[in-house]
Amino acid sequence: MQKQRVVNWVIFGVLSLIWGSSFILMKVSKEGLNGMQIGALRIFFAGLVFMPMALVHLKNFTLRTFLLALLSGTLGNLLPAFLFAIAIDHQIDSSLAGILNSLTPLLVILLGILFFRTPVPRNKLVGVSIGFAGLLLLSFSKGGISLQNAGYAALIFIATLMYALNIHLVTRFLKGINPLHLASVSLAGVGLAAGAVAWQQNSLAGWSSSEATRWSVGATALLGIIGSAFATVLYYALIKRAGGLFASLVTYGIPVIAIGWGVVAKEPVTILQVACLALILGGVWVANRKAGT
Repeated sequence: MQKQRVVNWVIFGVLSLIWGSSFILMKVSKEGLNGMQIGALRIFFAGLVFMPMALVHLKNFTLRTFLLALLSGTLGNLLPAFLFAIAIDHQIDSSLAGILNSLTPLLVILLGILFFRTPVPRNKLVGVSIGFAGLLLLSFSKGGISLQNAGYAALIFIATLMYALNIHLVTRFLKGINPLHLASVSLAGVGLAAGAVAWQQNSLAGWSSSEATRWSVGATALLGIIGSAFATVLYYALIKRAGGLFASLVTYGIPVIAIGWGVVAKEPVTILQVACLALILGGVWVANRKAGT
């Protein structure tokens, strides 16, 4: 049991590192591509990686689980990739985007209570609330929130809601499927749709003539292969091993990694920001500690 908990935390840490570092690749991607092109190419490359495995593993799916896998890929990867890329392309405030993205655990709890009759232990509700409070304080400690282009914040919120819905979908209907099989089939399926959008958007038009476009496409490919394909396998595995709420708390680990990158870049980090990170991590610990400890 202890070994299983350690493995869960290791997966949690790796996912936090991957998604917390994704903003670096997205920043490079923006140099030569627009939001629609980034979203389409990201999921296309992720699906391309999984296509051979999907053809092998497809025999393990019934028609029902295949359609549910496609729905999972749509809610968990395809549509959010477009929504996030478009919002970031329109310069939405990063603090506001981080706060909205970190609503995922709260939305998981809310949807579970309203639609899935999921019992929520008090320690999980308290822990999620503590972590979110720490995230709010962290955002304000970094200079507050700008409402410039705040209309695009709705796109981030919709994406976050889709993440929460997908967690319940996987937890209730797809938890018995091998995470690698599920990730390969779901991403290969939606990758075809993303490829069509990438072609319609003429995403590779500047490949031969623009070095910026080549760097952007390369960064987007890494974003798809690591940030979507590899991370999705780990995420489905974490949902299967530790439950959807614990997996959703990865969004609380993202600002910790972002601050870490700031330290590497020699950006100033205040004592208040460190205290906020401790509060966030403390909330994650409270939400996942055993009852009675």
